[in-house]
Amino acid sequence: MQRSLLLSLAGGLLAAGIAAPATAAGGDTLAAVKARGYVKCGVSEGLPGFSSPDEQGNWSGIDVDVCHALAAAIFDDPNAVRFSPLNAKERFTSLQSGEVDLLSRNTTITIQRDVALGLEFTGVTYYDGQGFMVRKAAGVTSAMGLDGAAICTQSGTTTELNVADYFRANGLTYTIVAYEKEAQAVSAYDDGRCDAYTTDQSGLYAQRNKLRNFDEHIILPELISKEPLGPAVRQGDDNWEDIVRWTLYAMVNAEELGVSSQNVAEMRRSESPEIRRLLGEEGSFGEAMGLSNAWALQILRHVGNYGEIFDRNLGEGSPLKIERGKNALWTKGGLQYAPPIR
Repeated sequence: MQRSLLLSLAGGLLAAGIAAPATAAGGDTLAAVKARGYVKCGVSEGLPGFSSPDEQGNWSGIDVDVCHALAAAIFDDPNAVRFSPLNAKERFTSLQSGEVDLLSRNTTITIQRDVALGLEFTGVTYYDGQGFMVRKAAGVTSAMGLDGAAICTQSGTTTELNVADYFRANGLTYTIVAYEKEAQAVSAYDDGRCDAYTTDQSGLYAQRNKLRNFDEHIILPELISKEPLGPAVRQGDDNWEDIVRWTLYAMVNAEELGVSSQNVAEMRRSESPEIRRLLGEEGSFGEAMGLSNAWALQILRHVGNYGEIFDRNLGEGSPLKIERGKNALWTKGGLQYAPPIR
């Protein structure tokens, strides 16, 4: 039964233009990273708030901060990382081949990607959903008003499949205008070559700021999909998978426990068992992964907790001003929840 499922998934991948690997690469990634002296991180070609370079080539974004946090956990140096900008089509093969050590690139977790591509997803950095952007002048206030529309998007992503499902389910017609690079799709929409642009809703907010007259465009309220975005590593190296997973979990736990980059030094004196375990004052959780027991302390000192990286890249401290919403902690009505360090 498992063989049948894998064959079916592989067929689906081929239909979607994604090659399924013959085998998953494994190995001791941590040893290779330590010997090299830096982490190789695959990111987007430029999505504000997630991963984008400035004019000097310095990268920033919530996905970038995950890579900085991983470097801090391993080397006590958040800058011990090199970034590889990858488009949607090449991102998986770059990870499969070992060109990068992890993919932290606004990538949706799906069963096909998780089961048939030789990848392991290590958590959710951002809970998102696909939406649409249109011109205010069109008078469209709902996705149901897009019947017959030409829709720009990037090829090689889940967005085309989600559009097909939504329009089919609602008896609507449409034409997809797909481009290999996201910047091309946004430019085509801005030039009027399509009626709407679709991607994850967070991406719509980011891309709207790049349009010539951004205030002439609106983002429709509907979300037509679930898009949990998170880092991925290759299958076959459980220890490396654990390190990447618990890097994110450490930042989420730290926010819940009130530990931040601003107070982490004084929090080392806390009597709370949870905080002491988090910061390496008790237990040997870092050593179990091949790291210093101060691995999480190093993350928080250099990069911060989850709330801090969200705020400066996507939230009130950023140009995007995206509300926490589903990405709030579970204690505040959101979905961000991390297993305990114990």
